[in-house]
Amino acid sequence: MLAALGLDSTAEAVYRTMLANPRDGVKDLAARLGVPEADVRRSLDTLSELALIRPSYEQAGELRPVSPEVGMEILMARQQAELAAQQLRIEASRAAAAQLIAEFASLTPAAAGPGVEQLVGLDEIRDRITGLAHGLRTELMTFAPGGGHQPRTLEASKPNDLALLSRGVRMRSLFQDSVRNSQSTVAYATWLTELGGEVRTAPDLPTRLMVFDRTTAVIPVSSDDSAAGAVILTGNGTLTALCALFENVWASAQPLGAAPEREADTLTAQESTVIQLLAQGLTDEAIAKRLAVSPRTARRLANGLMERLGAVSRFEFGARAVQRGWLPRTS
Repeated sequence: MLAALGLDSTAEAVYRTMLANPRDGVKDLAARLGVPEADVRRSLDTLSELALIRPSYEQAGELRPVSPEVGMEILMARQQAELAAQQLRIEASRAAAAQLIAEFASLTPAAAGPGVEQLVGLDEIRDRITGLAHGLRTELMTFAPGGGHQPRTLEASKPNDLALLSRGVRMRSLFQDSVRNSQSTVAYATWLTELGGEVRTAPDLPTRLMVFDRTTAVIPVSSDDSAAGAVILTGNGTLTALCALFENVWASAQPLGAAPEREADTLTAQESTVIQLLAQGLTDEAIAKRLAVSPRTARRLANGLMERLGAVSRFEFGARAVQRGWLPRTS
């Protein structure tokens, strides 16, 4: 039940047992739970790091659990802080990706240097991607921003996807959370995962991206028109940065087949992103574009967050979000 708050099943069981039997030691806890003492000790280390247990005030050398009320408040505050920090990292990654795209967008074929190949037009882009897919050996990583994808586009990609998976290629695809409302995209993701592919969603993605075997990347020169042109990147430094960007977003993304996890009074990843975008002064229309949702949905999300804090204006919302820990304090 507490996995969403950073507690694994064994640590949660140890915590619950300590609440019911506060004087139990390691051997007693291991006996009650039927697990090795080493597992209990690891769980105690985890609980200590999360401040869910403390040294006894009465018995030196013994540990006592904090109350569930205090413990849950600690876990939720920690998760909110981690969400805020993760969003800041994603925003930094987005800025770096935007700078990278801006640099390559101004290149002409003659000006393209080592490690850079420019593609112009949709036909050239698709032909090059097909060639890269044929040569794939181990892994394909993809950012696919935007809302639900067209059924015909998804159907057209299935033969290539099937061929890659049957060759043992690991396929990891990141969509935006908004695709959860698209039946065709969810059906495609289900088909892909049943064959061994991996699909997750995040509230916001920095750019469209494909990385082949961690050696070759394809990114558009314009985020507004990905069919206009693209660049093929093979430089070691650039690929290291793009792979790190992918792994950073992947680690905090949610498997598409699972409902977004949340506990009472905590934020979903999408809500955390909306708060960050509101703090940057973005309008409902701009937020909708970033999340690949309708302006009406963006307004509903923003208004719902304001209602949770009892704020009547966005300025007041920002102040209260800082007080609640939803936004970091500025120095």
